[in-house]
Amino acid sequence: MKSFSFAPISSPNSKILILGTMPGTKSLELNQYYGHNQNNFWKFMFQILGEEFSNDYEIRKTLLIKNDIALWDVLQFCERVGSLDSAIKNEIANDFEDFLEKHPKIESIFFNGQKSAAFFKKYVHLNKEYKTFTLPSTSPANAGKTFQDKLSEWNIIKSLL
Repeated sequence: MKSFSFAPISSPNSKILILGTMPGTKSLELNQYYGHNQNNFWKFMFQILGEEFSNDYEIRKTLLIKNDIALWDVLQFCERVGSLDSAIKNEIANDFEDFLEKHPKIESIFFNGQKSAAFFKKYVHLNKEYKTFTLPSTSPANAGKTFQDKLSEWNIIKSLL
């Protein structure tokens, strides 16, 4: 199945960029980043940013924007059956040179899982240095760590706001 990523959630004031690999099947179906209800991304963001959790996607996007966080995916296109990053083939990366030029305040880039970091390293070559952090995937497929253990690692975002 051919999959295309979403437009980024960002503002000119974004200081942090969080990158996933590519939206999964449920996210594509809902047209929402991290739409699978077992994915912990939004639960982490609300806890880290000290806000009451909401399922409302507009509130979720606003939470990121008001905290100067941008959200996007490393890949703009891939072929994949199902939602696992390990099934990705024939991938094409997003245009980070243009994106980061339009978002000059971004200093830190966080990868939601090892695969997003690996694809970024493989395809993206930037002239400017950024602080980069690879965090444990928020996907329900990443069962190797507990919710609390993952959240502890994700809390580094708070120190960079």
